[in-house]
Amino acid sequence: DFLFFWGAVFLITTTLVALLKKENKELTPVKEETKGITDTYRLLFSIIKMPAVLTFCLLILTAKVGFSAADAVTGLKLVEEGVPKEHLALLAVPMVPLQIILPLIISKYTAGPKPLNTFYKAMPFRLLLGLEFAFLVWWTPKVKHEGGFPVYYYVVVLLSYALHQITLYSMYVAIMAFNAKVSDPLIGGTYMTLLNTVSNLGGNWPSTVALWLVDPLTVKECAGAQEQTCGTALAAEV
Repeated sequence: DFLFFWGAVFLITTTLVALLKKENKELTPVKEETKGITDTYRLLFSIIKMPAVLTFCLLILTAKVGFSAADAVTGLKLVEEGVPKEHLALLAVPMVPLQIILPLIISKYTAGPKPLNTFYKAMPFRLLLGLEFAFLVWWTPKVKHEGGFPVYYYVVVLLSYALHQITLYSMYVAIMAFNAKVSDPLIGGTYMTLLNTVSNLGGNWPSTVALWLVDPLTVKECAGAQEQTCGTALAAEV
């Protein structure tokens, strides 16, 4: 129902924009830096070949490896340990105001000449939170009782998520501010799209690899079956 409602709102508003919004023809059109798709890709390759951009892309593609497992797997492991999915979903609700306020606060510190300083400062704290998340997964089955989980457990999870959001948004806003700052205004759209795409890719591929490695790295024991290992999916099924 939630998705259907906002999907309908999205369709209505975009249709109204298409029908009712008129272009301002009095403005002098700015000369575009590219004429077509071929020119755009040539421009992209010329940007990528710049030593500073290449180094930055390599750094940003690997910067999030350290906390990929904590980000991608923690929620799934908590559900696996018996935490109801709907309870975890409810914990996301108090995060919404925080997610709105955080960029406003962080932007004050990323508006200066060195926006990546915020990125550097947030990184060790986010790495430490990865250890805290691992402790949380280990602690979860120990506090579980017949009625579910105590209130203090959910308070700890909520605080952990809140701290994680602070570090996450500090890094996110900082990298967006840096991308905006270094992009050449003449080719701003192409330049920023490239850097933001690399930044998004740098967050997605480590999470995918982390999820893929969960099964091979998980130690399993078979209960009630002598001389039977559960190391592979087929053995576990048997």
